[in-house]
Amino acid sequence: MSFTIEERGKPNTLDYRVFFRNTEGKYVSPFHDIPIYADEAQNIFHAVVEVPRWTNAKMEIATKDPLNPLKQDIKKGNLRYVANVFPHKGYIWNYGAIPQTWEDPGHKDADTGCCGDNDPIDICDIGYKVCSRGEVIKVKVLGTLALIDEGETDWKVIVINMEDPEANNFNNIDDVRRLKPGYLENQFAFNGEFKDRDFALKTVKETHEFWKALISKKTNAGELNCTNTCVTDSPFCCSTTDAKAVVDAVSSFHLSHYLAYRAKTA
Repeated sequence: MSFTIEERGKPNTLDYRVFFRNTEGKYVSPFHDIPIYADEAQNIFHAVVEVPRWTNAKMEIATKDPLNPLKQDIKKGNLRYVANVFPHKGYIWNYGAIPQTWEDPGHKDADTGCCGDNDPIDICDIGYKVCSRGEVIKVKVLGTLALIDEGETDWKVIVINMEDPEANNFNNIDDVRRLKPGYLENQFAFNGEFKDRDFALKTVKETHEFWKALISKKTNAGELNCTNTCVTDSPFCCSTTDAKAVVDAVSSFHLSHYLAYRAKTA
């Protein structure tokens, strides 16, 4: 299974969007339509790369927009960029999310005591490859760490790209400590305790169950947009024609067309 991207607007502007297509050319949501599993029996997952290694633009899945394209995050009216930490530029790993997962803001996590952050679960790929924006990769879960951000649980799942030549040598968080000594503590600069593979898998699968409730309307979506084209039993599933209209509403250079479309369909 492979996916391609379609860029609309100019990079590093408010109107820039990255849409996704599947092998049939159908527009799909990276949040809802890309399957969570690349190989369920082997616990191999798909991951959507939002911020490639060594890049600065803080891209993210637009969970509140139709078809959930990638867009650049905004803080206090300004586009966000990842800070450089000498001697590195941007992130030192490929940063992204696992599709068909959702950190439910209505669920209080038993380990953190905090509710979810209303986003798909995040991944940090420690493999050697510098991925491209919007690339969908197959990853192996090694461990996880919970960050508490403004009172919300924000899991960071440590993974390795299955294309990495050393992927077979990494099977748990202890392998990262053993084969890349000091890497987690010195490079990730996260405060807290890294949990092992089994804990991480449980967390990912739990957020997949939360997503199932979301996409089937058993949980209130709030401001999230659950429009999809492939989850056929979902009440949010739309036609190919409607999906194309969503993308066409995003002008190459003018965000106003897109906002008008959202106002009309709200």
